[in-house]
Amino acid sequence: MAKLPGFRSPTVDAIYRLYEERQSPRLGRRHLGASLIGKECTRYLWYVFRWCVTPDWSGRMLRLFDTGEREEARIVRELRAIGIEVHNADPRRAGRQYEYYTLGDHFGGSLDGVARGFLEAPKSWAVCEMKTHNDKSFKALREKGVKVAKPEHHAQMQVYMALAKLKRAAYIAVSKATDFIHFEWIRFDKKEWERLRAKAERVLRATEPLTRYSDDPFGIPCGWCPAKDVCHEGAVPPVSCRTCVHSTPIVDGDGPGLWRCERKGRYISAKDQERACDEHLFIPALVPFAKPVEAGDGYVLYQLRKKNGGRFANVGATGFVGEDVDQLDSATLRALGESN
Repeated sequence: MAKLPGFRSPTVDAIYRLYEERQSPRLGRRHLGASLIGKECTRYLWYVFRWCVTPDWSGRMLRLFDTGEREEARIVRELRAIGIEVHNADPRRAGRQYEYYTLGDHFGGSLDGVARGFLEAPKSWAVCEMKTHNDKSFKALREKGVKVAKPEHHAQMQVYMALAKLKRAAYIAVSKATDFIHFEWIRFDKKEWERLRAKAERVLRATEPLTRYSDDPFGIPCGWCPAKDVCHEGAVPPVSCRTCVHSTPIVDGDGPGLWRCERKGRYISAKDQERACDEHLFIPALVPFAKPVEAGDGYVLYQLRKKNGGRFANVGATGFVGEDVDQLDSATLRALGESN
């Protein structure tokens, strides 16, 4: 039997568009999130931290995130109803989530909550992490446990336990298909925390992309990675201070998430980082289709890597200029145009 054509509803499109219009225009998070540090590819983490990967979620996905947040509120109500003391809002921050950071406030994140009174250990305060899973993911979680099935979630809890100075975490997962609840009591692992912190510091201090996880753009995990176009296909990332050769994150110190422009000798606000300035020059490693052959005051001269490739220059606000710019392929030219 032939597959029936799908029906597209303008009403549904309007609902999704509502979420898309609410989406923050920011290029990315201002910090390297604890929710990401469990990913194996440090190159991807660097791209995210340097705003080379622009968040652009579909309306359906944004609505799905909202569903997850609604489930968190439901779990909190249920925990309190059975006598567990839950704190999911920091009174010092106008009721927003508790946040913890380290490494100059460039690494960390916000907790779903902290709680005490779980039957597994009634006297222990614990980080409370709440997640929703699709059917396949939930079955793997039940079979293997969070450390194996969801290593990113396990790493996230290790970071939060370390920064909040707690020794326990309660992992509460809900199946979106069946509403079954999975609970795990996680203990703090000092060695794992030290490994994750060192990993984060390596990403933060790197001045160019770290080693690629795989050279196969179609394999796992590169095939569906949001950074695939930048990492494997030579796309140019958006212009921001974080993609500029002059900027440096201040990792040593107490924060708060400072960046410094070495050319101008001053700190850069988050808003200014997004806008960049007329003296922006790409980190040369972010122009992979050419190699730098000369640099001077306000410019970097490149030569195309292809055989008999010509030269062009990256000149601040002017972007990429030179007689040989027309040797770039149309996709690259389009990316350059959108980046400047």
